[in-house]
Amino acid sequence: MHRTPPGNAGQDATHWKAPDLHGKVALVAGATRGAGRGIATALGEAGATVYCTGRSTRESRSPMDRPETIEETADLATSAGGTGIAVRVDHTQDLEVKALMARIQEEHGGLDLLVNDIWGGDAGITWGKRFWDIDMDAAWRVVDNAIRTHLITAHRAAPLLMARKGLLVEITDGDHYAYRGHLIYDLVKTSILRLAYTMNHELARQGATAVAVVPGFLRSEAMLDLFGVKETNWRDAVKTSPHFIASETPLFVGRAVAALAAEQQHQARGGRVYSSWSLSDEYGFPDADGQRPHWGRYFAKEFGADEQRVLDDGFYRYWKPMEALDDVVPPS
Repeated sequence: MHRTPPGNAGQDATHWKAPDLHGKVALVAGATRGAGRGIATALGEAGATVYCTGRSTRESRSPMDRPETIEETADLATSAGGTGIAVRVDHTQDLEVKALMARIQEEHGGLDLLVNDIWGGDAGITWGKRFWDIDMDAAWRVVDNAIRTHLITAHRAAPLLMARKGLLVEITDGDHYAYRGHLIYDLVKTSILRLAYTMNHELARQGATAVAVVPGFLRSEAMLDLFGVKETNWRDAVKTSPHFIASETPLFVGRAVAALAAEQQHQARGGRVYSSWSLSDEYGFPDADGQRPHWGRYFAKEFGADEQRVLDDGFYRYWKPMEALDDVVPPS
């Protein structure tokens, strides 16, 4: 279901304006780089106050040992027009997350938006290995970093979100249930889809909403480094990977999240997954360069529409009967 949105629906990218999130308080958990950084920047662009969390700071790098920091992300959110606040948090540590929520409550009286973009699993995924050959210790670390962290953070944020009838956005990969190339990667990314659905089911009675959002082929800092290019000359990487021509910057999915956050009524969308490109079709927002990349259309053209079926009304009907279990008391 896609409602007709107010404001920017169907607008040409040259006439697009950022939604208004002034006065709104957001937390982007996992904001150091990639989609998290793009989301924090787009929320800042819309005028929000954005808490940017992660483990990489100017004083201490995370185990990923990359140069990006949460302070840089907070500065980008502020420069874009909002208020960025960097807070070092290890989201595997419940007490650190609890302290973060107490700080947000004390400083701003609540939370309107939580974006769960914690990943940190790249080092634990060895592409090309099948499940019987993988390092299980590394696999469990990925599950800890990419699922347990989401649960911890949502658990601690839920009271703040419910108080403001806010929105919880789970960031994952793929708006489908097709195989994702590696068992652990597949387990994590499809589990996030289910988390969004189930958390929405439980939040909805309190007036809050949960959804999942996915980017397309993300032109993240790490991906640019992998191909040996910068954002200014990213098209040179198409020689190495032809599909990179349909890639998008992290700001694109950020603008998708900002568009959802600005909706007056979230409930009608609850529990489902939305892609950056489908929300761009709906709201008309462009990428950083003014273009509107469309990974779904590109994928269908290159690989066939039946190769990657989007979760639709028919799919979600299979999950609906779960609601009948709400009042069932399990046997003791």
